[in-house]
Amino acid sequence: MVPKVALVKTKGNVAEAYQQALKLIGGKDFLDAPNVTIKVGLYDKRNTNYPTVQVVKAVVDSFANSKRVLIVESDNHNGKALERLQEWKEVFSDRVTPFSLSDDPHIREVTICGEKIRFSSTLFKPNFFVSLHVLRKGKAGCIFKNLLGLIPDTRKERFHDNLGAALIEMAEAVGWIDLAVIDGTYIYGSEWKEGLPLKRERRDLLIVGRDPVAVETVGSTLAEEDPLAIPALAIAQKRKLGETDINRIEILGENINNFL
Repeated sequence: MVPKVALVKTKGNVAEAYQQALKLIGGKDFLDAPNVTIKVGLYDKRNTNYPTVQVVKAVVDSFANSKRVLIVESDNHNGKALERLQEWKEVFSDRVTPFSLSDDPHIREVTICGEKIRFSSTLFKPNFFVSLHVLRKGKAGCIFKNLLGLIPDTRKERFHDNLGAALIEMAEAVGWIDLAVIDGTYIYGSEWKEGLPLKRERRDLLIVGRDPVAVETVGSTLAEEDPLAIPALAIAQKRKLGETDINRIEILGENINNFL
């Protein structure tokens, strides 16, 4: 089956654009999931390359029928997860809550690259798992790189030497990514420096789909990167876990060639 990926312009109304994206991919069936876990990507807020409040709110609001929506991160060298998650405090409610993957006493042991890791129970099925990150240049990617934050301790860099395999194994360990969302409000540069804002250009795009490999492929193409230069996508192609050929992905909404 050809994967569908929605590419839409926000045009000043992120909520409407996100609803349009869901309609394009036929994504109404999963919006009644009782429990939703949204993994946002925020390594260091000083770098500014994390999803906007507007996009996070649009994703959260689409799950209006869900009993519980968790916005999750783990501790890292730049601070505790719950402190960093305050960037989205205006979307929190009794139903939508921040959650630290580093503090969950309810865990399940998984094996990642031969190492046993204690993953939070919130990551596993039947919870509906969303990976939400930003559009950025470079070979790290976004949707799968976001999963490095599933590691509950702060020594995540130990997986960098085998990053592609590690990220794919993390996705497989939790039962795969159910929905991938790239916040393309900006496209961020690849020259990262500790504690400094990344260069960025306004794009006002959303990229949404159920096949995270296809979504990442569209995102990397927009970032003018070879999808197979991204370690996780190269591994995914070898294991036949998703589509990495941009010509075999049905891109709905905007014409991708208008942004290249």
